Formats: sequence, structure tokens, C-alpha cells
Amino acid sequence: MRGAGADLHSRLTLLAGTERAGRGAHGGVQRARQLSRQYRGYLRGGPKQAVADPDHPRWLGALLALAYPDRVAQQRRAGGAEYRLANGRAALFAEPDALMKEPWLVIADLGSRQGQREERIYLAADFDPALFDSVLAEQVSQVDQLDWDEREGVFRAERQRKVGELIVSREPLTGLDDSARGQALLALVRRKGLELLPWTPELRQWQARVGLLRGLDLEKNAASEWPDVGNAALLDQLEHWLLPYLGKVTRLSHFANLDLSSILHNLLAWPLPQRLEEQAPHHLSVPSGSSVRLDYSEHPPILAVRLQELFGLADTPRIAGGRQIVKLHLLSPARRPVQVTQDLASFWKNTYQEVKKDLKGRYPKHYWPDDPLVAQPTARAKPRGT
Repeated sequence: MRGAGADLHSRLTLLAGTERAGRGAHGGVQRARQLSRQYRGYLRGGPKQAVADPDHPRWLGALLALAYPDRVAQQRRAGGAEYRLANGRAALFAEPDALMKEPWLVIADLGSRQGQREERIYLAADFDPALFDSVLAEQVSQVDQLDWDEREGVFRAERQRKVGELIVSREPLTGLDDSARGQALLALVRRKGLELLPWTPELRQWQARVGLLRGLDLEKNAASEWPDVGNAALLDQLEHWLLPYLGKVTRLSHFANLDLSSILHNLLAWPLPQRLEEQAPHHLSVPSGSSVRLDYSEHPPILAVRLQELFGLADTPRIAGGRQIVKLHLLSPARRPVQVTQDLASFWKNTYQEVKKDLKGRYPKHYWPDDPLVAQPTARAKPRGT
């Protein structure tokens, strides 16, 4: 029945021998009737239970749903061509079809061609979802869904009746206990990631500092006194460190009110907080007397400091009890990098004179000694008294 649309009811009409039987369909109808008689011959005895009103159109949808439970389909948008199947896939009508007025279908024939994302619907029948309350009740599962309405930013708890991936009906869940609500909150954090929490650049530095000391331990030993505070470990252990603080979180915006700094710092048992400041300090003192901030966002940590402030320093600074050498970003007076090195001694010996020529030309009022190892360090253009 080419050109007759996708509705299987029209094919049943043909098989029933009504006036809609057209030319060219006779041979196909005969073969179908012959196959029907063959199938009937396989049956032993009559049906044990009759279906009320077997000619009612909705029973075609019921039979197809029994044959293809994964192809029950729900329309994504009223009057639209696209449907979502119980198996989670998408299918659509390539051309306008009378069945597009139906919110529910069962698809008997579908397929896709190379290069097509969605499958095409070729044959289908309308479907009455009320059948899930009777003959198709076994296809329905009940799920308690605890999640967030991200458009409104509020927590939702509901009981859903589902057929595969499709939601047949839903109703609010009342009397939800704190444990279930807490698990729903953790599931949201795992799905959205730790960025849902109120991180600051300072906390990310803290995370990297702890991670550095733990990594140095594990390079030589099988264990470390420093806990794993990497993103993956934190997500895996949310029940341990985050769940106790979620009692007042009922909206997405409430996550911003968490004292994440205190929550994370509680992961370090005493005396680890003190050791952290000693072994992975925020700042390092340099020969000029300045206290320069370390950047732990890269490995090894970066110390960006003006070249003149390091005069007199023979070797590259180290942290973590000497186990970790820092990466020096040597800066011009305008705080632009002129050299990146982890070997300050080699820089003084092999590269400084060339860099000095360039800097002396650009910053002639500044202090550029011939021997940096005996020169007076300064955070000014020139040392006092020169």
C-alpha cells in the first residue's frame, strides 16, 4: 500500500476484505491470509480467554506492544514528527502523516539509512496508554525519582510509572526522609561535578598543595599521610566529607552558602595543617626581602619573581623539605617573563649576560650588575645607596 501512510489500521482493513482493498494489493493480501491460516494450524485448541470487543482499534496497538515492547513510543511535542521509544532511541516521520496527531504509538517497522541520526517510522499504530493498567501491566515499572528541577532550582521527589525510558505517569512523593534527600543531593553533585560547590582560587591552590605532597610521598612509598583530595577522590567520597553539611540545602542556590573552606580543611587531621604551611607554603621569601606567592596550579609550582630580587641566590629554591624544586619565571621590571628555568645556577653562568644586555637596553635606569651572585638584590630600580 504505497502512498497510504504509515497507519497499520489501513492494512487490517485490506485483510478484512473491505472496499478499501485496491488493485495490485490482491496478491499480497492472499499471501497474508495464507500465512494466517498456517499460523492458526499451529495452535492447539481455542483461546482460553476471549478479549472483550476484539475488533476495537486499540487492540492493534496492544498486540504490537506485546510483540515489540521496546517500540512503544511517546511524542516529544504535540503534533510533531519525532517520537521517543521505550528503548530510549528516537524515531520520526520523514513526511507528514496522519498518525502525527497521536501522542502515543507502537512502531512496527522502522529503520535508518547511512548518515541519518534518527530512525524513520515506516509502519505504526496508535496506542492507548490506559492498556498499561490492564493487559500490559507487566511492562510497567515503578521508580521513586529524587532529583532537581534545574529550571526552577528546587528539589523534586516523585513516584514515576515507567515503560522502559518513557514516563507513563508521575505523582509527588511525600514524607521523604533526610537520608533519601541527602543521597539525591549527592547524585546531583556527581552529575554536575564539583564546580557546583563554591570553590575559590585559594581553595584550588590548597587542593594542589595537598596533592603535591601526597604525590611526592607516593613516588617513594606505597602510602602517604596526606589524603587524596583530587576531584575524582572527592566525588567518590562525597558521603564522607560533604553529606554531613547538606542539611540546609533545599535549593540549588543554597550550595553557594556552604563553607567549603572549612569543610575541606577538616579533611586534614592535626598536625597536617601545620605541616602543609611548612612544606608547601603560600609564599617564599627571596633575597630582596619580598615574600612572593607560589602558584601550585602547575607542576612543578611556579615562583614568578623579578630577576633583580634574586641577585645573590646561587641555587633554585626548593620546598617540601627539599624534595621539590620550583620553576622560576624570571621577570623584567615590567613583570614580563624573560626566562623560565629550574636551574638558576646554570642561568647565572650561561644565560644571564645575554639577558642583561637586553634588559639594560630596555631599562637603563635599573641595576644590572656584571656578577649577579655577589650583587645586592633589590625590589627597586636600584639598591639603596647606589
